[in-house]
Amino acid sequence: MQYGAHGDGKTDDSQAFINAFNSACKATGMSTLVIPAGKTFMVSKVIFSGRCNAKVRIQLEGQIVAPSKANSKAQSYWFTIEYVNGLTIDGNGQGGLDGDGSTWWESGGERPGVQALLFHSCNDLSVSNLRITNSPSSHVSINMCNRTTFSHVSINSPATSPNTDGFDISFSTDIRIENSNIKSGDDCIAVNGGSNFINVTGVTCGPGHGISVGSLGKKRTNDQVSDVHVRNCTFKETQNGARIKTVPGGSGYARHITYDQIILVNVKNSIIIDQYYNDIIPQAGDVSVSDVTYRGFTGTSANDLAIQLNCGSSG
Repeated sequence: MQYGAHGDGKTDDSQAFINAFNSACKATGMSTLVIPAGKTFMVSKVIFSGRCNAKVRIQLEGQIVAPSKANSKAQSYWFTIEYVNGLTIDGNGQGGLDGDGSTWWESGGERPGVQALLFHSCNDLSVSNLRITNSPSSHVSINMCNRTTFSHVSINSPATSPNTDGFDISFSTDIRIENSNIKSGDDCIAVNGGSNFINVTGVTCGPGHGISVGSLGKKRTNDQVSDVHVRNCTFKETQNGARIKTVPGGSGYARHITYDQIILVNVKNSIIIDQYYNDIIPQAGDVSVSDVTYRGFTGTSANDLAIQLNCGSSG
């Protein structure tokens, strides 16, 4: 508010957010940016860019809302945080972001391009007690980040919302997602190429398409994923549970993948490896899948075929 934000839910407060963050970033020692409770801030597009002198803490106590599709200025990402190390974001269980996705989904067959929140090249990041709803596309994208923890995060979009992944992880190491609740129209969590040592614990997923490794090998890329551990998670009426998906024509690997102590509630495709993703016939030399463990699954399947291992050739 000290940097000119109105907090009326109508006036574009983007520049006030940017100015406030830049001031916090340039400070020394610890610096706290407070987005106050009792206010609703409309922002059209925001980029918080380091490299900061201070260790910045963002206290998100109010509500941040996106404009409708017709008034959006964002092209790929609504909220971008990049090159900020040691950042802490705490929603205090009250603060949240609403992407106004319904105005995008109504466009029918058009694939929404705007994702709600991107973390790019942020190390030692901590995000907790945050609510994110109705992103036009993916809710949280994590790219080229290391040593990052998300805990007590709530993501909520309708089951019918297209391409609304909860978390998309790529080219990142030592990512932890803990004690969170994800409802979406696509993957609750997707672990993509270049990612390793990904730990998902205590997450409830559903509705959604499950917790997935991939898809890997799209557009003939070389995608490598290893050491993904999903433990003590619950799937509720999801289209998939524990899923690994690769696209023929690509290369690389998915290995050392563990799903452990999983509760299923009326889940389709409870365990699925799909190396024919997008209905393409696998070839020798495609993405390899190995060292996969499924342990301690209990609950109910929504169809007769609970386990599908559609694997390609090992040649």
